[in-house]
Amino acid sequence: MKAMMTLTVAEGKRLIAKAIARTPEVRRAREGGKILLKGGTTVSAVAEELVGVPMLISGRISPRGFKATRIPCDAPHVMLIEGSSWRKVDDELPDVVAALGDGDVFVTGANVIDAHGGAAMAVGAPLGDRPGRVLAGIQAQGVPILVAAGLEKLIPGSVADAVRAAGRKGVDFSTGMSVGLVPIFGRVVTEVEAVRLLAGVQCQVIARGGVDGAEGGVGLSVWGDAAGVESIFRLVLDLKGARTSGAEDSLWECESASSTCKGHQACIYRSPRLIPASGPTSGA
Repeated sequence: MKAMMTLTVAEGKRLIAKAIARTPEVRRAREGGKILLKGGTTVSAVAEELVGVPMLISGRISPRGFKATRIPCDAPHVMLIEGSSWRKVDDELPDVVAALGDGDVFVTGANVIDAHGGAAMAVGAPLGDRPGRVLAGIQAQGVPILVAAGLEKLIPGSVADAVRAAGRKGVDFSTGMSVGLVPIFGRVVTEVEAVRLLAGVQCQVIARGGVDGAEGGVGLSVWGDAAGVESIFRLVLDLKGARTSGAEDSLWECESASSTCKGHQACIYRSPRLIPASGPTSGA
């Protein structure tokens, strides 16, 4: 049997979250280990899937640029799940990471992925803020890492090239904060992998982009066992109209000269002086 279906970015995030909740790594950790989640819109959907709690969304790309949350929010940006319970561990990350083992799992999002399985996270705060400071430690622990990233994050070329081209410092002006990229070495789960995990069928991307809210969306062709094709098609229909996950207060983005942007580099919204003059430059 064969079917075709489309997903908006928000719907794709929910599909990925459902798939990650059913991965062998997460199932094993739920039975006798720990699950560490680093907040982002896709990982927040994972948290909702596992414990019914949305997470704090910090950095994001909005129509205005690379932005952060505007107001303090009590929701967890980093969450530790043990069994059926969870707790916010934003302020105790070094100890939490040091206690992780190979029976546990770390789930994070990414801002860029490539066709070779590469992934990286954008960071706009000094030292990458709390998650950025311990990511290397997580990778050094040998903990399985799942990278929840929709195909809207797929870039031409390689993540390695993107890492070299990025960087917080040395940027003269930026729409929102300037950012660097921190590589993440893990198993990337996109909408294609989600379909395969959830239904055991074949999947191929056949279209990208759209209009009226489907910008960044994806068109998929799926084929295989009839029961699998029908089940994933019904699931996608159930996800239609899904919205982006995240604690509501954290979805408000920082504004010009707000207290949250003091550490942001090159942001034109901090000062009109940073905006380049209009008109042709010398030698143009």
